[in-house]
Formats: sequence, structure tokens, C-alpha cells
Amino acid sequence: IGSFRLIEALRATPCAHLMMASTSSAYGAETEMPYREDMAANWPVSFYAATKKAGEAMAHSYAHLYGIPTTMFRFFTVYGPWGRPDMALFKFTRAILAGEPIDLYNHGRMRRDFTYVEDLVEGLLRLSGRPPEGPGARGPAIAGDSLSPVAPWRVVNIGHGAPQVLGDFVAAIEAATGRAAIRNLMEIQPGDVPATWADTRLQEALIGKLPKTPLAEGVANFVAWYRDHYRV
Repeated sequence: IGSFRLIEALRATPCAHLMMASTSSAYGAETEMPYREDMAANWPVSFYAATKKAGEAMAHSYAHLYGIPTTMFRFFTVYGPWGRPDMALFKFTRAILAGEPIDLYNHGRMRRDFTYVEDLVEGLLRLSGRPPEGPGARGPAIAGDSLSPVAPWRVVNIGHGAPQVLGDFVAAIEAATGRAAIRNLMEIQPGDVPATWADTRLQEALIGKLPKTPLAEGVANFVAWYRDHYRV
């Protein structure tokens, strides 16, 4: 509803470039990797992913009807300071510092394309000046291009393009906190996927290569922020 109200408001307000957050979860049941923006991605496996796909569809219809240049960003496992407290890095750090167990789904074998928040912000800043042209305008062929044939609208992955095992993520938290994690290995949960992996060729064709903060460095930055913010 919030996305619809935002898009509807732009009918009366000139907008040079609407930039909206979607998610890598939109790829749902796709098994081919890395995930390309031009994949159909018609099979979301969680309600969250379904709502994001709905947001993409609404934005596309408004881009078509009212000529609003729109870029939908599919973010891949964003982490870093000031992140959401319900996400894994927050929960794992809190539990490890408290000596409590952490739940590792798929027995810790999940693979995620972790993206440090500052790298993501750099991508958004660069892309803000690159609204899609349309309808259907195309320059040289770009691998994975999702540009609509009827509207100034496209999807762009924002990720590192290098998935890592969840166990490495936990090891980075252990190193940054100086504490050992108590691992509770569990089965994969309904609505989750075992791996994500961004194809970044379209991203790089549009704005060049983004910084790729190493996982250990990004996690250490978060833990330092967490300790300072929560005084622990």
C-alpha cells in the first residue's frame, strides 16, 4: 500500500527518476545462477517476495501510463551499521556477545551474496543520474538488461556477485567479537532459498564496478558500531 501511494503521488509531482527498493528474493524458485535481471522470476516462494514483485509490477504500469522513469533495485543481503535489528547480523552479534546459541538454517550451508551497505549506497548514487529511457529505448546490447519494451522502467541487481557460505559470515562475527558462536544447526525453512548470487554485468555496464568491501571488514565495521551504539 505504501509503494502504491508513493507511485500515485508522483502522477501530480514531476519526477526525473523514481528509484525503488525491491529484493533478490524476487527471483524466488529460479535455480539458474547467477540471477539475471531479464529472468522471468515468476515464482516467489515467500509472501515478502510476492509483495516486492507486486511493487515492481505497479511501478511498471505507472512508468508505462505516465512516463515516470523508474529503476527497481534488487538488493542482495545488505548488511552493515544501522541495519534492521531483525536481520541475521544483528541477531547473531547480539546472541554471540550474550553467549546464546544462534540458529543456522540448512545446517549453515546457506550461500548469500552479501553486500555491504556503503557499497550499495555508492551504487544508488551513481544510478540516480542514469534513469532508464523509453519506451523501449536501447543502446548496445547489455547482458541481462531488463529494460521494458513499453516503458522507461528497468530492474538492476545491486550485489557483489560473489556468494559466500553462511559459516564464513559467522566466523567473521566471531573474529570481530572475540567470542565463539554456539551453533544450532537446523533444516532450511519454508520460504527460504539455499543460495543467492547476483549477476552484476548490467550494473557494471550502467555505472562501472562498485566497491566490494571484504566480508570480514564489513562485519568488523558493524560489530564496532554495534558495541558503541549499544554500549556492550
